Amino acid sequence: MALGTRWRETLLILVSLHVFVATALDMWWNLGIAGRGRSLYFLGAQSMCTQLKGLSVGQIKLCHMFHDHMPSVGRGAQMGIVECQFQFRFRRWNCSTVDGDRSVFGPIIEIASREAAFTHAVSAAGVVHAISRSCREGELSRCGCSNDPRPGNLDRDWIWGGCGDNIAWGYKFAKSFVDVREKDKNHPRHSPELGRMLMNLHNNEGGRKAVYHYSNVACKCHGVSGSCSLKTCWQQLPAFREVGDRLKDRYDGAFEVKFNKRGTKLVRKHKRYNKPTKEDLIYIHESPDYCKTNPETGSLGTVGRECNRNTHGMDGCNLMCCGRGYNTFKKKIVMRCHCKFHWCCFVKCKTCEKIVDVHTCK
Repeated sequence: MALGTRWRETLLILVSLHVFVATALDMWWNLGIAGRGRSLYFLGAQSMCTQLKGLSVGQIKLCHMFHDHMPSVGRGAQMGIVECQFQFRFRRWNCSTVDGDRSVFGPIIEIASREAAFTHAVSAAGVVHAISRSCREGELSRCGCSNDPRPGNLDRDWIWGGCGDNIAWGYKFAKSFVDVREKDKNHPRHSPELGRMLMNLHNNEGGRKAVYHYSNVACKCHGVSGSCSLKTCWQQLPAFREVGDRLKDRYDGAFEVKFNKRGTKLVRKHKRYNKPTKEDLIYIHESPDYCKTNPETGSLGTVGRECNRNTHGMDGCNLMCCGRGYNTFKKKIVMRCHCKFHWCCFVKCKTCEKIVDVHTCK
């Protein structure tokens, strides 16, 4: 694809972000849901970058330098939002995005809790993933296929050199773009703002590491009649669901931290635990209970949420409904059934109806 054509397509994608971001205010995560906005047209990259209101000063500068990366940043942010909602779908806080809110996820990110730790980590991971894949697809002018060296344990008869995901560039760009938002600020010692900044930087890195350290080698067979007498191999990103699962485990085992005596860095609060690594998530404050609607914390509450009365887990009606009880009603579900394969080559199904009990929190 010619660079001029790619630039025009990039511009068309980016200008569609403007209206929503302009109203949603200052958070780059809004690029992940900005497609809801209408299209405006700008004269060039300079105008385009300044109109993306979700960017900090440093991110605007990077946008000027890497304007063709911005659609990939938006896709990465969207991946993070979707994965967050999947991982927390059975919990009181289900990672709901808040329309018109400056932070996408609501005021919860202003609380230095486990949930804020996860949202920062999964969003940073999404950018690494999306940028790495865009490099491989030839969508970006500054990068191409992976230059990773041949793994030492690869069979010597296999060819190393297929076009792999450029995880090194994805990590490098994501580190610059995501972290500069925090580094744009200068906060005094012991201040809550400094604590959140240091926490966010640590968790951003944890998200990036969850992608960078878990890439794998993919191979394709060649040969007569699929004999696989020859293989071509390349570096491949982990599936993003694997990344989300890994970060959810880190969320469950997150480390509580506090300021050191000088108030310049965060250290583990409980000395009996090991020090958190760069892959671990950290938090400063305990989470709200999320049982009731609370605009100050960003909690939407659990009234009306579906629950499972047959389990004692977080999605169980007792925990999900915070002891308030639940309502039960009948719901008709229409589904495909009695599917049969017909030669050749299609599947024909009937339509079945099923009545199920649905339980929702009072």
